Amino acid sequence: MRLHEFQPGRLIAGLALLVAGVLYLLDSSGEADVPWFLVIPLTVGGLSLAALTGMVAYAVRRDRREGRDPISESSDQ
Repeated sequence: MRLHEFQPGRLIAGLALLVAGVLYLLDSSGEADVPWFLVIPLTVGGLSLAALTGMVAYAVRRDRREGRDPISESSDQ
């Protein structure tokens, strides 16, 4: 039983922000010297990639829904 549908855009956004957070944590603890100009493009690029992935996934999901006939949709629920 699936509780919710898989959303790859949210996965990519979470991973990008997780990586940025780990880099920030490593920099603040003194373990690594991460330049500031690395974290900002990583975050913005990750969120942009997540938005693009989310739009593509939505378009694919919408096309799959439009391909069904109304009779099979009522029996799926």
